[in-house]
Amino acid sequence: MDHAVNGFTPRLAVRTLADEVGRTLIGHDWLVERLLIAFLVGGHVLLEGPPGIAKTRAVKQLAAHLPGEHSRIQCTPDLLPSDLTGSQIFRPETGGFDFLPGPIFHNLVLVDEINRAPPKVQSALLEAMAEGQVTTSGVTRLLPQPFMVVATQNPIEHEGTFPLPEAQLDRFLLHLRLDLPDAEAELAILDLVEAEGRSPAPAAVTRLTAENMSQARAEVADVHLAPVLKDFIIRLVMSTRRGGALADAVEHPISPRGTLALAAAVRARAWLHGRDHGLPEDAEALAADALAHRLVPDWKAISEGRDGRALIAEALREIRPW
Repeated sequence: MDHAVNGFTPRLAVRTLADEVGRTLIGHDWLVERLLIAFLVGGHVLLEGPPGIAKTRAVKQLAAHLPGEHSRIQCTPDLLPSDLTGSQIFRPETGGFDFLPGPIFHNLVLVDEINRAPPKVQSALLEAMAEGQVTTSGVTRLLPQPFMVVATQNPIEHEGTFPLPEAQLDRFLLHLRLDLPDAEAELAILDLVEAEGRSPAPAAVTRLTAENMSQARAEVADVHLAPVLKDFIIRLVMSTRRGGALADAVEHPISPRGTLALAAAVRARAWLHGRDHGLPEDAEALAADALAHRLVPDWKAISEGRDGRALIAEALREIRPW
C-alpha cells in the first residue's frame, strides 16, 4: 500500500526519479533500477565495465535526485586511508587538534576505480561499508545515514591495480557488469551529448525527500515473500554448497549473506514494479547480480570459462521455483 507524504507517494516519487535519470542514460534503464534497489535496501553496488560507458555519469545523475550529500573519490595507488576517512589537524589558535572529516562522511559515495586503491585503503572502506563507521586515531565515528557506496572498476586495467578481496566483494549487495552499447544506442548517445552541448541539461526536477526515502524503505521491508519463493532462493544458494548441483565447480560457496542480499533485492524490485509481494521472476532477474560475486569457482571451472555468472545461470536452468 502506498502512503502519501505531502500528497506525493514514495513509489511515485521513485518512479519519477527513475524516469528522469533514465532519460540521460541511454540503454541503462536496468542499471537505474538496480541502483535504486540497492538504495532502497541500504546496500552497496560495484559497477564493472570498460571506460566511457557512463558508469560515473549514472551515479552522479542518481545522486542529484537523492536526499543528503554525495562525494567522489578517485582511487590511485598512492591513496592513503586518511584521504578517505579524514585526519586530525593541529589548530595553532587553540593549541589542540580537530578532526577534519574525509569524503567518506557523505550519504552517497562514488569510489571511482576502486581496484586502484591499495589494500589499506580498501580495508578502511570495508569497515565503512560493513559497519557504517570509520576508526581514526583510535576513535570510532559513525557515518551519516543513509550511507551508500557505489564503486567502479575497469576490467581491462592491470597495471597498478589491487584485486578486491573476497571479503570486500561480499559486502556489495549487487555486482553489475556493463557492456558496450550497440549501434542504435551509440547513435542515441551521440545525439544526447550533442544536444547537451548546445543546451546544458536542467537541474534535477524530482528530488526525494527524507520522508519519501524513509517511507519507501519501510514499504519495501513490508513486501511479502511467500514460503515457496524463499525456498527457491535458498535452493539457489544451497546449489553452491556441499552436495549441491554446482558443488563440484565451486571452491568457496555462497554464504548466508547472499541469501539475505537476494531476498532484500527481490523485495525492492517487486516494490518498484508496483507489487506488495515478490515473484520468482524477481529472483531470476537479480540472481546473477546478487550472488555471482559471492562464490569462487574452482580451477577446473575457471579453465572451462565458467565464471560466477555462468554458474548461477546453470543453477537457474536446473532449479525451478515450483
